[in-house]
Amino acid sequence: MKRALVLIDLQNDFCPGGPMAVAEGDLTVEVANQYAQAFKQRGECVIALQDWHPARHGSFASVSGEPVYTLGELNGLPQIWWPDHAIQHSPGADFHPALDRSVIEAIFHKGEDVDVDSYSAFFDNGHRRQTELHGWLQARGITHLVMLGLATDYCVKYSVLDALELGYQVDVIKAGCRGVNLSPEDSDIAFAQMAAQGATLI
Repeated sequence: MKRALVLIDLQNDFCPGGPMAVAEGDLTVEVANQYAQAFKQRGECVIALQDWHPARHGSFASVSGEPVYTLGELNGLPQIWWPDHAIQHSPGADFHPALDRSVIEAIFHKGEDVDVDSYSAFFDNGHRRQTELHGWLQARGITHLVMLGLATDYCVKYSVLDALELGYQVDVIKAGCRGVNLSPEDSDIAFAQMAAQGATLI
């Protein structure tokens, strides 16, 4: 069984000082580096995801004209209106400066379609289009994913649930995750949902 470490959205905009800062988001980076070094030393893959939105993405509150963090609809799908974030090639979309990029073998982008949001590392929110990640993993015979990152209650949760649906064995490193927590219990609920679908919480 071949494993890969999947680092989700460890980007400046989701860390303290960013427009979508997750509380203690930067504390995930040290955990990511520790696991990444261990994986690299064993000859196992380390891959990273980046939220990678076009300017004026449809999920942005500034585009919808609605207040941030309220709920609406985008292209037939429920949509939370987010602050502008992770705009392609911007400093905010870059990885946190403390993340050791030297051990990252491949980087995958999500959220590039202006008309649909994409929390999952594998699909957009409507499951209409896939990213390149699943094909890349399949081509290398990887069946076991160890996942961490930002944010627990959105991109980590949906990435994990899609990975399980696609047949991967999934471990989630809780110490390497932090949540948006629009409601205080959102991360706890997300971890419970991941475990209920078959993920192993570490």
